[in-house]
Amino acid sequence: MTSSDARSASRRSSAAVFDRSKSEAQPPVSTRRSTSKAARRAGLTADFCTKHYNRYLELEKTLLRKVGEAIGRFKMIRNGDRVAVALSGGKDSLTLLEALLLLQKKAPVEFSVCAFTVEQGKFLRPFEPMGEYLRQKRVAWTYYRDTPSFQLLEDQPDHGCDLCSRYRRRAVYEIARGLDANVIAFGHTADDFCEAFLRNALFTGKMSALPPVTHSRDKEFRLIRPLVFVTEDLTRQYAESLSAPVIPCGCSQRTGTVRRTLRGFFAELEKDYPHLKENMLAAMGNLQPSRLLDPRYLDLEGTSEPERDENVLLPIFTDL
Repeated sequence: MTSSDARSASRRSSAAVFDRSKSEAQPPVSTRRSTSKAARRAGLTADFCTKHYNRYLELEKTLLRKVGEAIGRFKMIRNGDRVAVALSGGKDSLTLLEALLLLQKKAPVEFSVCAFTVEQGKFLRPFEPMGEYLRQKRVAWTYYRDTPSFQLLEDQPDHGCDLCSRYRRRAVYEIARGLDANVIAFGHTADDFCEAFLRNALFTGKMSALPPVTHSRDKEFRLIRPLVFVTEDLTRQYAESLSAPVIPCGCSQRTGTVRRTLRGFFAELEKDYPHLKENMLAAMGNLQPSRLLDPRYLDLEGTSEPERDENVLLPIFTDL
């Protein structure tokens, strides 16, 4: 086996590790659990029809495969980690929490999961229904009312997203520290990665997006985004299948923003090109610096042979 083959095999093993259960002899989910047991776990009613229930299992299977691929490929979660999920009240972070709770039972490494919510005074509905939902599922959840953010709303009611984000980041680190967590999981989806990629290219002059894994400035926390391969179409369908309460934030309702414009741009293009986001994600993982304009990566003297390793290319996920 060549070194390239060995690297490729290692990557495939790492990426698939969260798709395997602890016991390789276990049968598939659909035959391992009875319909009634899984329905209770999902919070479904007794008369939930077979067609819709099968759709729920299909969504769950796709979700876990894509989240497992991201965790394995980017080494997001490791043995002994305590993962704190930033639960915003929306469909994306809720889907992320559910996925990690399921993978916690199946993964070959031991890790714990908890969740927290930062209240900055911008929720459009009371958060109590979500809290009750989490209590019924026995999720370790912390609700944190951030006093400085409320003061900011009073002092500067028209403040921008950047300032709000800085306040939230400080609160997130304080909460995670109190929860004794070393990993913080955010619910950014494939849509967010693609929007960030275009936003940075069009408005900041940089070829960059969101990192799937990064660290806080002092390396105290590993910051992960396990939904990198999951589109919002999937998170919306999955959250609806759970019949879970979704609490919108006022920021998501704003119009006339760059984010809203880019979302409209994607929606229009995807009518004719349904796999647009999957291709963009693949592009972010298949860099060819010698075809760009940064002199640091160009062979201006024609003295070196360009490196090429097809095995490292990011796959395209075209389902859902």
